[in-house]
Amino acid sequence: MRALPPQSANAQSLEPVSGCAGWTLHEYEVVTSTNLVAAALPIWNAVRADIQTAGRGRFQRSWISDAGGLWLSAVVPVQADQLVRHALPLAVGLAVCDALQELGVAGFRLRWPNDVLVNDRKLAGLLIDQFQSDRVVIGLGLNVSNHPENHDTSLAHCTTRLADLLPALPGLAALTDLFLRHLRSVLLRLEQETFELLFRDINLLWGAPREVELDLDGISCRGVFRRVDHKGRLALSDPHGNVSFYDAQQVRHLTEIQLCL
Repeated sequence: MRALPPQSANAQSLEPVSGCAGWTLHEYEVVTSTNLVAAALPIWNAVRADIQTAGRGRFQRSWISDAGGLWLSAVVPVQADQLVRHALPLAVGLAVCDALQELGVAGFRLRWPNDVLVNDRKLAGLLIDQFQSDRVVIGLGLNVSNHPENHDTSLAHCTTRLADLLPALPGLAALTDLFLRHLRSVLLRLEQETFELLFRDINLLWGAPREVELDLDGISCRGVFRRVDHKGRLALSDPHGNVSFYDAQQVRHLTEIQLCL
């Protein structure tokens, strides 16, 4: 999570919709970024836009947010407990996967720390920003029926969409309600359960152990990604069996090399 200054939406919101899985939802046609719009909102408010003109991922990477995708941000309270704060991004990934399972999507998995893949193609990404000390904004970008490859040809063989994975595609309103419901459910688990139970479920979503290369802000290292520990850190083992742990803020990029069966 990174502390950032809030910015103006520069867009006219439709009438907020209350009662959307316990949230107040604000919908826009076009915004710069749903996370930036949500920055000024109270907790349990959410923002959905048809298009983002400046969608972003970790470390300010560009995120194509064309019409037909789900671009959603939710404002949630943040706890002082550092373990809970470290667990939050991974718990959000679990919420997304729980929603995909309910939809009937097969073959999905997480890629640490914030991507959801199907058959090694990116379906969704997450971004958590902290604009105010008592709350965070959780951003979800999900490819639904949009065509990101039309805007960036390098994405042609790197992304997938719900439209490619489901025989009947839910509408964006139904998807919004579904993901907000699962997000609230996982946040409740984060408050009530031990981390061992939560991380047990999260660790089931990484797939088989994989050799990865980490970009540690210009310094590279390789190893086998085995799991995340109880602090949400990536556990990387070297050929000698030594294990090192890395926090998400240390890793600018993770590249998967191959499966390690």
